[in-house]
Amino acid sequence: MTTPHRHKDSRRHGRTRQITPRTHWLLLSVFAVTLSAALLLQGYTHHMFGITPDEVNSAQGPSDAVPAHVAHGGPVIANAHTSPHTARVKPRTFALTFDDGPDPTWTPRILDVLRRNHVHATFFLVGTQVINHPELVRRIVAEGHQIGIHGFTHPDLGKLAPRQRSLELRESQLAVVGAAGVTTSPLRPPYSSQNRAVDNTGWTVLKQTAKAGYTTVLTTQDTEDWQRPGVSRIIANATPRGDRGQILLMHDAGGDRSQTVAALGTLLPQLKAGGHRFATVSDAVGMAEPVHAAGIGDRVQGTALVWALRGGDWAVWLLGVLMYAAGAASVLRAIVVLAAARRHRRLRNRRRGRPWGQAVTEPVSIIVPAYNESAGIGAAVRSLLASDHPVEVIVVDDGSTDGTADLVESLGLPVRVIRQQNAGKPAALNTGLTAASYELVVMVDGDTVFEPTTVQTIVQPFADPGVGAVSGNAKVVNRGGLLGRWQHIEYVVGFNLDRRLFDLAQCMPTVPGAIGAFRRRALLELGGVSEATLAEDTDLTMALCRAGWRVVYEEHARAWTEAPASLNALWRQRYRWCYGTLQAMWKHRGALVQRGAAGKLGRRGLLYLLLFQVLMPLLAPAVDIFALYGLVFLDPVRIVGLWLAFVLLQLLMGRYAFRLDGERPGPLWSLQLQQFVYRQLMYLVVIQSLFTAVAGSRLRWQRMERYGSLRAAAATEPATAPAMPAADTT
Repeated sequence: MTTPHRHKDSRRHGRTRQITPRTHWLLLSVFAVTLSAALLLQGYTHHMFGITPDEVNSAQGPSDAVPAHVAHGGPVIANAHTSPHTARVKPRTFALTFDDGPDPTWTPRILDVLRRNHVHATFFLVGTQVINHPELVRRIVAEGHQIGIHGFTHPDLGKLAPRQRSLELRESQLAVVGAAGVTTSPLRPPYSSQNRAVDNTGWTVLKQTAKAGYTTVLTTQDTEDWQRPGVSRIIANATPRGDRGQILLMHDAGGDRSQTVAALGTLLPQLKAGGHRFATVSDAVGMAEPVHAAGIGDRVQGTALVWALRGGDWAVWLLGVLMYAAGAASVLRAIVVLAAARRHRRLRNRRRGRPWGQAVTEPVSIIVPAYNESAGIGAAVRSLLASDHPVEVIVVDDGSTDGTADLVESLGLPVRVIRQQNAGKPAALNTGLTAASYELVVMVDGDTVFEPTTVQTIVQPFADPGVGAVSGNAKVVNRGGLLGRWQHIEYVVGFNLDRRLFDLAQCMPTVPGAIGAFRRRALLELGGVSEATLAEDTDLTMALCRAGWRVVYEEHARAWTEAPASLNALWRQRYRWCYGTLQAMWKHRGALVQRGAAGKLGRRGLLYLLLFQVLMPLLAPAVDIFALYGLVFLDPVRIVGLWLAFVLLQLLMGRYAFRLDGERPGPLWSLQLQQFVYRQLMYLVVIQSLFTAVAGSRLRWQRMERYGSLRAAAATEPATAPAMPAADTT
């Protein structure tokens, strides 16, 4: 946990950029809108409809509006919207047609059979299949076959609104243009069959498509290969009865077409031997060539559509991979963190009878950097002086304008007050270090109160001469309301579980500014507290680790601190923390290749922070968008089930963490609500911080508003802080 520090004198930052970049929000919005649009298009084209057997939509309605010469005419119907006329196939001529493709498995095999037998056919293509396999469309055209439209998503056009039908046709045409650079006018509506099956709804569709420039191609003979009845049966269904010309329906996609391929290999030589010829639909009925080179406008739109849909496919694939990876990482993290917490507890329980070493009884210097802390400084100082360990309390007033120093002096308590011009929190801490009388130093924020045993507890690890710093356990005092509960949960579950893991792995990245103990000698060897980052506590802790000092976590050293009580205040605080942490990680990136304690920090601590505090939050917006996509287009039960499993995992982690901290589990009921507000705020903070860092901007310091939640501590024992009415009603 990183605590705020004061903005320095403006003269010291005269050359520092102070403008927070705003372009990244535009970029994020464009990314979100683009990804949403791509997923919406991909979901519509792949999941709203699908290729199903022809008999599914075979129910026929009234047909009194269908002209008689159409119902009993030829299978090719033109000008249905004005003066409809039909055309029949020439005698002893077969127009082989294949629906539902192209398919990467079966279409090439069918094309091979056609090439061996020197036969040209007509392929009615589904737009989504064209997008997925444009190379097959180009091969079909290159080998002299004819192509037609079979819908973009293979819907029943009669069940769509006119506007949606137009969209289906336009998208289908653009897909063909984008794949092969040609336009085509033959259309076979999905689930259509022979002329006599056209009903009033179908006739309405035919008139609309004719108005758009399409010629409808129905069938006269169905091989029923979609039922996979066996090779012999398909051959029998395709064999003509007489010399009448036929438009033969077969399929090159939509399922296993091995029987179709086998039947075709036998059927073509057999029919040729019987005197039949094969032709494309246009040649079979004597119509003009329907396939033409596309114009430049259509080519541009078609190419854009192909790339947009293929990009959507790639986005779905990539998001799926990332979601599985993120899910696996989250589960692995939960297992590791819980196992580490259990081991940490067992080690500490054993240590109760065998402490760190000889009890540490030497006096401690407590440094309180204060800037406009009048709301809570009285309670903080009183709690420190109530410690059951000998202490000196040094309050460094960093140029406060609210009378903080005067208030402390008016208390009449044995507290040393040092006044200085506003220079920032690191400078205030360094001033306190210079003035400290003792080797062991505790640093505490001015909005924090200690329990009587806190100081004594937090300094005991210094019995080990290798320990350079100790992190205490910061607790949220104003945990009333949803925002307070969420932060309380985050402190207990997020921060404290991670600290137990870091303690075991000997890679503690942060001793929180609210409660931390240090060896004065170790700090002075580092040159004091650095002002190079906004997260001075994280920077200092990482520097100690790299210097070979061990940093440990003492969970029983508790401090009660105020948390932001509004989303705006929380944003400012977390933005400052996250940005400062990124600065510290970059500053200490050299630890990744070092050995010893520094290497543990780099390869354990820094990589953990990079994965779970930077990369995972960056992925979160895409995950949220993909979850909505799944609810609409995929299996919503599965998506909800995965979400519930994730919440359950968090609840289990939360329950164990609360047990370790001795907290009542009541606030955990609000955990699932975190996913809809708090989580989004946190990942937006990371995005803002990362863009600020990449832009090279300097974050402006903004002080968190104090609410006086700890005032009651002036009149009571600090250990009772959680039960204070003021704390629970904020």
